[in-house]
Amino acid sequence: MKLYILGTCSGTEPQPDRKHTSFVVEAGGGLYWFDAGEGCSYTAHTMGLDLLNVRSIFISHTHMDHVGGLGNLLWNIRKLSKVRKDLPKEKKIRLFIPCLATWEGFKQVLENTEGGFACDFEVEAEPIKGGTVFQNEDIKVTAFPNQHIKTEADSPPRSFSYVIESEGKTVVFSGDVRSIEELNEIVSAGCDALLLETGHHKVEDCCLWAKNKPIHKLLFVHHGREILADSEACLAVAQGILGQKTDICHDRQEIQL
Repeated sequence: MKLYILGTCSGTEPQPDRKHTSFVVEAGGGLYWFDAGEGCSYTAHTMGLDLLNVRSIFISHTHMDHVGGLGNLLWNIRKLSKVRKDLPKEKKIRLFIPCLATWEGFKQVLENTEGGFACDFEVEAEPIKGGTVFQNEDIKVTAFPNQHIKTEADSPPRSFSYVIESEGKTVVFSGDVRSIEELNEIVSAGCDALLLETGHHKVEDCCLWAKNKPIHKLLFVHHGREILADSEACLAVAQGILGQKTDICHDRQEIQL
């Protein structure tokens, strides 16, 4: 399994060399997109990823730092298919998103741009309810509700963490969580990598929590101001607790598991 880290910043004002949260899993020749922060498709394209290989898009929650680049991602897929006179490898791109109203807003914007967003492919948007949301011969994606966006007990969850299984590897993506303890059950079976947000949590606390967990690699993403202020000092703290099993991710990073 290969990961492409496209954006690593939390919902701050623009930061040098960091865009908002997004990463891609490459599996079986397809690209599986997780969150879609600003500029994600630009970064992926300039890294050499073929946007016409996008199979599915998974959104953890619909805050702007996780969906701000969604419209442009789909617009760029359409643009490339017209410029190259080529078709996406799949005629249908499946979009898994907690709030369909957010997708309807993006769809309206897209339909008011050139050509009415007439495409040779379909975007099929589906709400996330938890459990296995996608599975084929290359990848399995399971969603777990979390408490980042507090909703009434009888309301559907609006924020999710993901477990991604492919090529014998398991990756957990925290999304944004109210408490890192919410991830206890998700990581209890072990994982090859945990992509953990620090936009709402301190690096030291995260490392102490992870120290005795069956997590092979702890990768920090969605950086808050602690890391943005001094990532080298934060990495020293993290590695002082966990050694080389932890890293602070940066934009345009490629990770082979």
